[in-house]
Amino acid sequence: MSITLYALEGCPYCERVHDALDANDIDYETVWTAALHSERDAVKRISGQRAVPVLVDDERGVTMPESENICTYVERTLADAEAGT
Repeated sequence: MSITLYALEGCPYCERVHDALDANDIDYETVWTAALHSERDAVKRISGQRAVPVLVDDERGVTMPESENICTYVERTLADAEAGT
């Protein structure tokens, strides 16, 4: 799987990204993170910070935090690529 979303259960920003991915029929894997920032070592290793959501697109070499930026990326890049297949 080339798309991975690091997310926190119940996080409205993470849900927004899940909704954008689902609405555009993008296949992705979710890695659920710990509620405590101090325990999000995997997110820190991937993105350099501990906040979620973080989207990782291995195919395009993109690691992106911030739900608004991720949703824009989903619409402009991933959805367009999916539509072209």
